[in-house]
Amino acid sequence: MLALGITDTWAYKPAGDKIMTSWGENINPAEVWQEYPRPMMARRQWQNLNGLWDYAIVDADSSVPSEYQGEILVPFCAESALSGVGKEVGADKALWYRRSFSVPKSWRGSDVMLNFGAVDWKADVWVNGTKVGSHTGGYTPFSLNVTEALDPKGENELIVRVWDPTDLGPQPRGKQVVKPEIIWYTPVTGIWQTVWLEPVAKTHIKDLKILPDIDRNTLRVEVMSSSSDNDCMAEVIVKDNGKAIASGKALGNEAVVIDMPDDVKLWSPANPHLYDLEVRLISDGKLLDKVDSYAAMRKFSQKMGDNGVVRFQLNNKDLFHFGLLDQGWWPDGLYTAPSYEAMVYDVDKTIDWGYNMIRKHIKVEPATWYAYCDRKGIIVWQDMPSGDKNPEWQGRNYFDGEEFVRTPESEATYRKEWREIIDCLYNHPCIAVWVPFNEAWGQFKTKEIADWTKAYDPSRLVNPASGGNYYPCGDMVDVHSYPSPPVTHVYDAKRSNVLGEYGGIGMIVEGHIWAPDREFSYINYKTPAEVTDAYVGYANYLDQLANDWFVGAVYTQTTDVEIEVNGLMTYDRKVIKIDEPRIREINRRIIENHSK
Repeated sequence: MLALGITDTWAYKPAGDKIMTSWGENINPAEVWQEYPRPMMARRQWQNLNGLWDYAIVDADSSVPSEYQGEILVPFCAESALSGVGKEVGADKALWYRRSFSVPKSWRGSDVMLNFGAVDWKADVWVNGTKVGSHTGGYTPFSLNVTEALDPKGENELIVRVWDPTDLGPQPRGKQVVKPEIIWYTPVTGIWQTVWLEPVAKTHIKDLKILPDIDRNTLRVEVMSSSSDNDCMAEVIVKDNGKAIASGKALGNEAVVIDMPDDVKLWSPANPHLYDLEVRLISDGKLLDKVDSYAAMRKFSQKMGDNGVVRFQLNNKDLFHFGLLDQGWWPDGLYTAPSYEAMVYDVDKTIDWGYNMIRKHIKVEPATWYAYCDRKGIIVWQDMPSGDKNPEWQGRNYFDGEEFVRTPESEATYRKEWREIIDCLYNHPCIAVWVPFNEAWGQFKTKEIADWTKAYDPSRLVNPASGGNYYPCGDMVDVHSYPSPPVTHVYDAKRSNVLGEYGGIGMIVEGHIWAPDREFSYINYKTPAEVTDAYVGYANYLDQLANDWFVGAVYTQTTDVEIEVNGLMTYDRKVIKIDEPRIREINRRIIENHSK
C-alpha cells in the first residue's frame, strides 16, 4: 500500500464506543469480505482490493490531498466503527481514498476491469493520475476498464473521491439523515461493498439477463457483449449437479432460448432448486470469454380466488407471503455487515422462525445476499431506497389531487437509480415484488412509475406504494398498521391486498442498546414471554384477516436498528427476544392455512 503523506504509524482498531456484533469484535482487517462479489456472473480469476486504504476528509472543492489522515478499512463506510475512522463526512466535505496494487503477470495481454460493488453516493476514480470514470448512485455496482491507465509491470496508484449530501440532496438514501432520530439513522458515505479487479478479453461478456418461463418450459438468456459488433455467438449450457441437461446457442444480439427437460425442477421455498449455467462467448470458433451463473425455474403471479380475493401465486399455486421487514443495518458496519457469515445469519434466523419472505426495506444488499436467498428459498420484496422529501402525505386513500412534484434533477436521479437497481437484481430468482415507494417518502408520479416498473419487468409483481399514498395502479394495495393488524383498512377487490408493515413490538435489553437515552418502539414489553404473547395475539388476528382480506404480511422487524428497539433480535444480534418455537409454529401455520 502507498503510505505517502502519512507521518505516523496507524494501527487499525474499530472506532467509537457503540455496541458491536461478535463478528465485528473478531474482525481481521487483512481478511475482510473475501467472498467473490458477483455470483451471477462469476469469473475464476480476480483480485480483491478490500483492506486498509489511505483516507482523507477535506473540503468538497479541494483537489487531490497532499497528505492523508490515516487508514480506512474498505468496504466499511467512514461513519462506521469497523472502518476505523468513525467520522461523519457531510455535504461540505469529500472523502478521498488511496491504495496501490499490482497486476499479476498472468493477466498481461488481457483488459483489466476495476469493479465496485457500491459507493455512496458520487464516485470519481483515477488510476496513476488518469481519470478512468465516475458513477452516481449509492446502491448499484459499476465497472471501469482501466487497462490503458495501468503500469502492467509495476505498482499502480488507485484514488477514489466520494461526495454524498445525505438528506441535504434529493438522491435515494434510504433512512440516512444528517441528524439521526427515531426511525432515521446514521449517514453512510463512501465505499461500502467489495472492490475488485479481474482480467477479461477485449471482447467479453458484459451482462446477462435471465428469464425462466415455466408455462412454456423454457429458459431465456440474453448475453450482452462489450463489443458493438454482432458477429459473436453465445452458448449457454444448463447443468444439474454437474451434469449438462440442456443447452442453446444464438448469434449476435439474439437471446438464447433453451428448452428445459420435461422433468424440470421448480424453485420454491420448500425446494429452492437452482440450475448452474456455463455461459460462453465465441467468435470464429474461438472461445473469447466464459462466466459461471445460475438460474431457477419459477413464476410469480396472482390470481382471483374462489372467494373473490386476489391471491399471490408461485408456480401457479396460491402462496401466502409472510416475512420480516429487514433493514440490513449493523451497529459496527452500518450498511455493511461485518462479514458474510454475519450477513447470512439474519436470513437463516428468518427461515428458522418460519417465515418464507423478507421485505428488504429501502436498502439494496450486496449480490451475495440475494444469491444466498436464492439458494435458501426465501422470497424477497425489494424496496427502492427513498429520497427527496420524507414523507409528504396527501391522504392515505385514493387521491385525485396533485402529487408531490420533484425537480427535473431529482426525478431523473430517481429513474436512473431505480432502473439500475432492477437491472443489477433482475436475474435473482428470489425477488418476487418491486416496491417503488414507501409511505409517501419522495413519492411522485405513482401510476407512471408503477406502470413503467411493470412494463420493464413483467415477470414480477409491483407494489406501487407500501403504506400509501394510494393510487389505483400496480398489482396490490399495501397498508401499514402499528402495532396490531388493522380493524379497518383500504381494500381493492381487483388487486392483492397486503399488510406491508405491522407489529413493532419493543423490548429493551440492557447492555445491547445503541442509544440508551433515546429508545423508540410502537409498544413495549419487559420480557421475552410478554413479547411472544403479544406477537402470537397479533398473528392469530392476522390469520383471521387472511381468510378474506390479506394475502401477504410483513412483521416489523428482524433486529433493533439504532434508536429502534422493536426487533426480534437486538441490534448486535446477541440476544433473541422471543420464544422461537412458538413463533415458528404460528408463522408456519399462517402460511400453510392460506396456501395451496
